[in-house]
Amino acid sequence: MVRASADLLADAVEHYTFISSISVYPHFRSIGLDESAPVGTLDDPSIEQVTGESYGPLKALCEQAVEQALPGRALQVRPGLIVGPHDSSDRFTYWVRRVAQGGEVLAPIGPDWHTQIIDVRDLAEWTLRMVEQRQIGVYNATGPAYALTFGQLLDTCRAISGSAARFTWVSEAFLAENEVTPWSELPLWIPQSDPDMLGFSDISCAKARAAGLGFRDLAATVRDTLAWDAARAAAQPAQVLQPRAGLAPEREAELLRAWHSRP
Repeated sequence: MVRASADLLADAVEHYTFISSISVYPHFRSIGLDESAPVGTLDDPSIEQVTGESYGPLKALCEQAVEQALPGRALQVRPGLIVGPHDSSDRFTYWVRRVAQGGEVLAPIGPDWHTQIIDVRDLAEWTLRMVEQRQIGVYNATGPAYALTFGQLLDTCRAISGSAARFTWVSEAFLAENEVTPWSELPLWIPQSDPDMLGFSDISCAKARAAGLGFRDLAATVRDTLAWDAARAAAQPAQVLQPRAGLAPEREAELLRAWHSRP
């Protein structure tokens, strides 16, 4: 599909932008991985089925198809987790909503591990400026401009919502023992014990920042996401609006009981 689009437009446009993903990288074994890192490959590059294993290499092949069709005329943007209002994946929204609900919140590992996100509005505004300037090349695009800890994120969610949430940090071994699924049941959490994911939340975006990528305050992203989520909930019956990520309340309560009852 991407090759067909690029080939069709090659003789009609001056510039082409492709939104890719940091998933093009086959592993994140180093801190500060940048755009010079190799991308993933497939034994059979003709496959079309998207799976957890093929998604990243297929994105890389899409990038290559664009560059082949429009050499020297393509902008390739590799975002990390895109968040903010209207993010129906619920990966970031889960934490904003859950902390706002208050009570005891199950949180993974501890407050000091890093995470990376980018507000969709920051990404869109920067991408449009890059298009207007006819910028080309490959750019990692996630944020913020500092090392964001998960503790900072949850604290911001609590401050913005005004809730009395309290965080119970459970170990990675406990999560594994209880078969908690990273990234989906506990969004943003990637096991720290996996050497292939060591630098997943420490991607270098220095090139994009030098090209003008900026980030609004985290509090603004949390505040606007919370407001949108509340409006969405008010507009849809609870039986229709089923979260796509995060722990179900019953599952979270069960895990917390198990954590507190450890010998």
